[in-house]
Amino acid sequence: MKRVLVIGGGAAGMMAAIGAAKEGALVTLLEKNEKTGKKIYITGKGRCNLTNSCERDVFFDNMVSNGKFLYSAFNRMDNRKVMDFFEAAGCRLKEERGNRIFPVSDHASDVIAALNGQMQKEKVRVCLHAQVTEIIFEERDGERRAAGVRLSDGKELLADAVIIAAGGRSYEATGSTGDGYGFAMKAGHTVRELKPALVPFTVRESWPKALQGLSLKNVSVTLMNEKKKIYEGFGEMLFTHFGVSGPLILSASSYYVKKYYNMPVLLCIDLKPALSEEQLDKRLLRDFDQNRNRQFKNALDGLLPSKMIPVMVELSGISPEKRTGDLTREERVSLTRLLKNLTMTVTGTRGFQEAIVTQGGVNVKEVNPSTMESKRTKGLYLAGEVLDLDALTGGFNLQVAWSTGYLAGISAGSNG
Repeated sequence: MKRVLVIGGGAAGMMAAIGAAKEGALVTLLEKNEKTGKKIYITGKGRCNLTNSCERDVFFDNMVSNGKFLYSAFNRMDNRKVMDFFEAAGCRLKEERGNRIFPVSDHASDVIAALNGQMQKEKVRVCLHAQVTEIIFEERDGERRAAGVRLSDGKELLADAVIIAAGGRSYEATGSTGDGYGFAMKAGHTVRELKPALVPFTVRESWPKALQGLSLKNVSVTLMNEKKKIYEGFGEMLFTHFGVSGPLILSASSYYVKKYYNMPVLLCIDLKPALSEEQLDKRLLRDFDQNRNRQFKNALDGLLPSKMIPVMVELSGISPEKRTGDLTREERVSLTRLLKNLTMTVTGTRGFQEAIVTQGGVNVKEVNPSTMESKRTKGLYLAGEVLDLDALTGGFNLQVAWSTGYLAGISAGSNG
């Protein structure tokens, strides 16, 4: 019977363990925390957006890094199979806006319970508080092979295959301290630069701080480096004490860190994307005509959230006390442009402690996409966030974990 060791009890690790056990292997999962799935507990604000029910091409459109590498893994365990897996394991699912899939209970713990239940059913041995310090290698027939692991207490566990599923560096408090990258490098792999992704932006201007806590829905944002468009999207964003966050910003950040990490770029917000500048100007003209004697500072309540009005009045450069009937055409045009193109300077991002995923990781060119086996070391497999794979929000990153984990598991556990 083939012996398989899985390093990491997160999404990819648990799915890998289940996959290997289904192939008839004797599987041991090693988790350094006191419980499995610690990071899953906090995903989707504790509700766990575990996948997305979109079509295959839409899924790959939402991959930011190395989507093509994922084709084989996705075919083996796609989003439909993931949904079937959890339903069969007793975790009932529901679909929400944007094809996002959640447990009916809205509890991430039910997703973890389903995985733990399946591991128990497949007789996976789960070792908690088991800190792996290094992978044991051996030379056999002129090639290096993974032969087991050494734990922090000095104990050695031998195996026929080892799966690295130790996660990335995001949310380090959950145990994602980047151990897997070190293991991979000692196995001969190169690791692409690690960056926080799906992460809030810091900005240069001070006025966003005055809007702290304000959420804007149905706005569009464009991220620009001089005249080059980095990202454009529509949705919801949030002002913070350091800059901006929210789903729209998190998506923008993944494209930003890929090529412009810590470089200043412009973030432009269109507060009224449903209206052209001409249509918005006509609306302002109509509103101001109907309230000719109102002061400018009191005439924007039908257009903007109350918290935003003082900031926009100041940015417009128009006297707050000026009556709307006295506004010049130039002032009105200037206000229209401000509403359609509210601009701030992104200076960088928050750190890994606030990042949902890690961008970068083990170079996928050094991994066999059909098996997830290392091309550098036989018997070594890699899955999940340790690989240079990342996607946008909406359940796509967990799908990457399920797909790569399952393929690594069935490949490692197979006698073929």
